[in-house]
Amino acid sequence: MSVFAAALDAIFADPNMAADAVWREQGVGAPVACRVMRSAPDRISEFSGARLVSDTTVIDVRVSEIANPRLNDRVEIGAEAFVVQATPRRDRERLVWMVELRAA
Repeated sequence: MSVFAAALDAIFADPNMAADAVWREQGVGAPVACRVMRSAPDRISEFSGARLVSDTTVIDVRVSEIANPRLNDRVEIGAEAFVVQATPRRDRERLVWMVELRAA
């Protein structure tokens, strides 16, 4: 295990940094328990010369827990449910998926 992987494991284990979640492939697959770090950055888009600010929900999930996240997968964090709305991307070290969600 690399130093980066060990550090990520410690961060994802911290209850102040990450939360328990359930992942379901295409919304109906077998539930897979995982840990996620959630953020809600604003997204700025431009349309016809106007700048639009919209809310987003983004999670980080370890590649070791979810090997192949895809569009329309379902993620449940506590009582909230989300659907993957964009193609997930991995970080530089290829250890974490960055996944953009929308409310289910």
